[in-house]
Amino acid sequence: MGDTFLTDPGSLEALRAQFPALAQRIHGAPLAYLDNAATTQMALPVQGAMRAFEQNDRSNIHRGVHTLSQRATDAFERARIELKRFVGAGPKHELVFTSGTTDALNMVAHGLSTPGIQPAWLQAGDEIVVSGLEHHANLVPWQQVARRTGAVLRVLRPDAEGRLHVDDLKPLLNARTRVLALTACANATGERPPYEALLEIAADAGALTVLDAAQAVAHGVPDLSALACDFMVFSGHKMYGPMGTGVLAGCRAALERLEPLRYGGDMVAWVSATETSFTELPARLEGGTPNVAGAIGMAAAAAFIDQVGRARIDAHLGALREHAAVGLAALPGVTVLSLDSRASAIVSFAADGVHPHDIGTLLDQQGIAVRTGHHCAQPLQEHLGLGPTTRASFALYNTHAEVERLLAGVAHALKVLQ
Repeated sequence: MGDTFLTDPGSLEALRAQFPALAQRIHGAPLAYLDNAATTQMALPVQGAMRAFEQNDRSNIHRGVHTLSQRATDAFERARIELKRFVGAGPKHELVFTSGTTDALNMVAHGLSTPGIQPAWLQAGDEIVVSGLEHHANLVPWQQVARRTGAVLRVLRPDAEGRLHVDDLKPLLNARTRVLALTACANATGERPPYEALLEIAADAGALTVLDAAQAVAHGVPDLSALACDFMVFSGHKMYGPMGTGVLAGCRAALERLEPLRYGGDMVAWVSATETSFTELPARLEGGTPNVAGAIGMAAAAAFIDQVGRARIDAHLGALREHAAVGLAALPGVTVLSLDSRASAIVSFAADGVHPHDIGTLLDQQGIAVRTGHHCAQPLQEHLGLGPTTRASFALYNTHAEVERLLAGVAHALKVLQ
């Protein structure tokens, strides 16, 4: 199978050179980094953009009148504009910088359940719907909100194959449904639910909608303007950018409903000894000194993805996923989750009688990095009748040769361990 998904021969090799970590050897073998659903490697242009800021423009933003502060402010706000463009945010949308997807989801859950400028959106007896595909980060905050407010948490359960169905959502919705929280791609299985239709149905029922796009931001990026989506969240380190950075993007009217999670600093308009007035969005939700270099790095990562080409990336990753899924399914005693999924870069599998940690350890000895465990999705694993699994996940720099190494490594591990 060929790996050239750009326009000129050898382009994948040139692209891989933008990620120096890939050139190293692990236990004497070339690194095959297949843990991208957890964290992607960072591209050199991203590192360069962040380094340039730290070396030349490092200063706090917005309130300084000196030149460095003004340059830092301009770079920070340009990063916001670039990321809004990247996700298709339109005039009705705003974008807030966070420390990551988990932080953004906690901001939404807290903000909708805490009274402040407006009454809390979630009250006792209201209902929250989450899907059964969710990462713990899009489940636990809603569990805690339900416990604290007296709201009811309902689960849109997948079928036995781990798929969500549009018709299963409708019976869960009623006049008390206030929130639907949903993933754009299940990090534990690679399942890509019909989130467009699910969001629209929930919005038509009067619920606010929350889309966890962490696993979609680098592959099949959602178009915010085309979705019935009030809040969309993602992380920089899933898109070849820096750790500790993230985004909460969404409809301005919905963001206005959020009571801030952090107070002080840039989010205040004026303060007296007894009262405080908050400033406008997006600063109202960005209390404290932001990660300016991180925001610049995220914007550089978005530009890098677009320079490579979204369609080319999506086609390449889809081919890698199909190659791995078909090959793994052919191994004796191996069950591949969401075998027929064509819209993700994740393939997870279980092997009869073999613990995934043992598979992962043997693969590491051959320089192959995968993820093992419950993948922060224990309710889904239990629903599917599985314990921990092994997960390989792909990025734009991975190759079909690395998939072949994975298949050979798993086959070897099964011979040793079964």
